[in-house]
Amino acid sequence: MIATGALAIVVTAALYLLALGGSALVRPAVARRFLSGHATTQPLHFLELALRIVAGAAFVVSAPRLALGDAVAVLGWVLVGTSLVLALVPWRLHQRFAAWSVPQALEYLPLIGVASLAGGLGLIAAVVLPLVTA
Repeated sequence: MIATGALAIVVTAALYLLALGGSALVRPAVARRFLSGHATTQPLHFLELALRIVAGAAFVVSAPRLALGDAVAVLGWVLVGTSLVLALVPWRLHQRFAAWSVPQALEYLPLIGVASLAGGLGLIAAVVLPLVTA
């Protein structure tokens, strides 16, 4: 049951990346508003961290059942580790960093879109390939 739930979270993360990538390329104003909203309040800060930890843990739990499982596990541990570090940082510091860095990153929104689409497709492939080859 846990493995199935974790796999569902991996698929949800893939769909999120596909939606983010599509939005960044087709509706850039929407993507800009969405990405600019991260870490703007303390509840959003902790929600973001919680979602990252849940997604990272799901990647780690699902990795043995996925194509390129080792890479997915590493990605999961990176998400969990960086989220735990950010949880130790006062949210106002995270907010100031986001206010400084997000506008700079948004200058590369088309690249973010393409990378998000590639990441989403990669995760979908990691889930589907073991089913096709079985």
